[in-house]
Amino acid sequence: MPGSPCFLWLLAVTCLVPRAQSLDPPDPEEEDEDQTPLPPWPAIHCDYDRCRHLQVPCQELQRVSPVPCLCPGLSSPDKPPEPPRLGEVHIMAEEGRALVHWCAPSSPVLQYWLLLWEGSRGPQRGPSLNATVRRAELGGLKPGGTYVICVVASNKAGDSHAVAQEGGENSEHVDLPAFGPCSRITVPLRPATLVHLAVGVGTALALLSCSALVWHFCLRDRWGCPRRRL
Repeated sequence: MPGSPCFLWLLAVTCLVPRAQSLDPPDPEEEDEDQTPLPPWPAIHCDYDRCRHLQVPCQELQRVSPVPCLCPGLSSPDKPPEPPRLGEVHIMAEEGRALVHWCAPSSPVLQYWLLLWEGSRGPQRGPSLNATVRRAELGGLKPGGTYVICVVASNKAGDSHAVAQEGGENSEHVDLPAFGPCSRITVPLRPATLVHLAVGVGTALALLSCSALVWHFCLRDRWGCPRRRL
């Protein structure tokens, strides 16, 4: 009969069980299985070159980059910077100038400057240059002169070490590493100077030859040095 207790109990169980199952909290493991993992973002390096002149700091490149990029590691800002690496030194002998190029160290840098030793004299310090600079010019170089050039980096913790400073005024005799912050250069003589030197040497030889001939043919007998007779 429709009104029997058994029929009512079966109807109640059929309606309530699906509802109770729908109220159970979701299983997190099942949700993780349903979600497809996203692929990791490709790691790329920022367009930063330690040796590029007027190089924008890498942190600024990260802020303006359309995609995340990585910067090279740096030492602690609480320590003085590592020495920069001095690169090519282009000498312009005719103008008495030299163009110096270097690469930044793996350290925070606020400014650079150049040190110049001439012979046994003390170092001459150049003007301060901001952290983006990787190239500077030296003037007043003498033809035939030998110099020691060093690049120094500085931050709030101190200055980098220049090998030539160990020698003090005798820095010209200090052994300099091949890829360090210092280099020894010799300014070649100017072509005009070589021409003048050659003319001077030739003139001196000609005068000596003329003097020897005059002595042999004119003055020898007069000064009591007669020729030998066979």
